[in-house]
Amino acid sequence: MGLIFERDDDNDGVVLVPPANFSRVEDGIFRSAFPQPPNFSFLETLNLRSIIYLCFEPYPQENMEFLRAYNIKLFQFGIEGKTEPSVSILRDTIMEALKVLIDVRNHPVLIHCKRGKHRTGCLVGCFRKLQNWCLPSVVEEYRHFAGAKSRVNDLKFIEAFDVTYLRQCLYSIIYQYHGYGSNKRRLLYKEENKQKQIKSN
Repeated sequence: MGLIFERDDDNDGVVLVPPANFSRVEDGIFRSAFPQPPNFSFLETLNLRSIIYLCFEPYPQENMEFLRAYNIKLFQFGIEGKTEPSVSILRDTIMEALKVLIDVRNHPVLIHCKRGKHRTGCLVGCFRKLQNWCLPSVVEEYRHFAGAKSRVNDLKFIEAFDVTYLRQCLYSIIYQYHGYGSNKRRLLYKEENKQKQIKSN
């Protein structure tokens, strides 16, 4: 049975129903199964900026209308649900999705596939590795949401996923943002020298 919340707006008693398998992953990051129209009122309260959708199927028209109404951006990364995708394709797709996920400009963000179990679990599991979670905790979280339908291949993929490249990209962005990149250091150094020359003259 899903969670049900009640919001009292001008005594209207609006009932808020989260999507199945809904949970908060981190500040500004949520996960769930596919949102249905009865879930839209609940999604409003999250103030979403974006949704990461992990299926090949086109997004339903009513869901697209909801996104347009609240200026929510859709990022779609198709991953096979019933058949096992090749490891290389899955790795590349997860890597691209992670780049969107860790960009705070896209937060608050909701990750979902069809049931919020396997594809969503793989993305969140790889995100946890980026956060330096120990593998047993990553596996426990995956199994919690996948339930009796945990997939051994998913767990093997998460265990083998290498976040080194993505972490290097992230550090590069941080350094540039804070002015620590080598080019910016040189630029700042030149500007400081110019200012010193002006003052000395």
